[in-house]
Amino acid sequence: MKKNLILLLICGFLTSFVSAQSTKTLIETTSQFLSTLDDGELQKTQFSFADSLRKKWTNLPVGLVPRPGIAYGTLSDQSRLAFHRVLSAMLSSQGYLKTTSIMQLDDILNTLYQQAFDQGKIDQKTLTMIQNLKWSHGNYYISVWGKPQTAEPWGLNFGGHHLALSLTADGEKVSMSPYFIGTDPSEVKSAKYAGLRVLSKEEDYGFMLINALTDKQKALATLKQDVPKDIITSPQGSQRITQYYGIAARQFDEGQKALLTLLIQEYTHNFEHWKAHQLFNKIVKSGIDKIYFAWIGSHENNKPHYYIINGPDFLIEYDNVGFQNDGNHIHAILREKGNDFGDDVLKQHYLESHK
Repeated sequence: MKKNLILLLICGFLTSFVSAQSTKTLIETTSQFLSTLDDGELQKTQFSFADSLRKKWTNLPVGLVPRPGIAYGTLSDQSRLAFHRVLSAMLSSQGYLKTTSIMQLDDILNTLYQQAFDQGKIDQKTLTMIQNLKWSHGNYYISVWGKPQTAEPWGLNFGGHHLALSLTADGEKVSMSPYFIGTDPSEVKSAKYAGLRVLSKEEDYGFMLINALTDKQKALATLKQDVPKDIITSPQGSQRITQYYGIAARQFDEGQKALLTLLIQEYTHNFEHWKAHQLFNKIVKSGIDKIYFAWIGSHENNKPHYYIINGPDFLIEYDNVGFQNDGNHIHAILREKGNDFGDDVLKQHYLESHK
């Protein structure tokens, strides 16, 4: 009994220590990044935390919807070096590599369209339309909301084509919701980078889970409707997922639950270690059995497919349709329910500060 108590005390101390260190690193790296900017760059980058623009995000290309903040492509090498330290403080190694690869994929996509034009597969009008969408490695925008500190809330957003990182911090409490990622193509089919799949496990683990179900379970999990053209909870859409669909995890055997857990962790573990485990532990505490899994579309890749993982505390939505309806264009999102842009974190802050 005494040993268990000591272990609990040690675990509690370590958790508190790691969370404090993680927050300290976030504040230090963001402050260091801001210190590399001149006055004109700071004016483009830093905003009031109370500005309503902080909560406005999109998954559309920059050419259709401009982003607030400073463009990554305009930064000096010194500022870029400093900003990569910020990304490393926010994200795990896998999350960091996904983020930087999504950025690089825009340049690959531009190359593929240029090659298609050179080969006569698309006309000048189509190429110009694509170019006007302004997706590129440099067209990702950084915005800091408030002053990075422990005393008051602050935030950082980083977004562009197929990426929206939304960090809200208040002391040691951190929200990373909503977290949007995407890839086009989800698998590069030709040229130098043929075979590249930036979000491979979000796709592969989804297929592993749906195909591990019995025929009866598949019938419950698979919804009989067309694959959505985008994630339903996109900021442009008016629809929201307010009900549970598909099959409850309480109907899974242990192997199926293990696959579901693996798929959820592929999303949560994109975050820095402490945040990843804080969120995943919250999900486990609420109960894996209470999570629902639903699927739409093909059970094979390279065809349109979609899934939802919906639990008491979180929602994961994944859509893979593709412009040519070829199942080669991923949009995916992870949201903490009630905590988009730190709503829960801020609610607690204001309750405590106004006691």
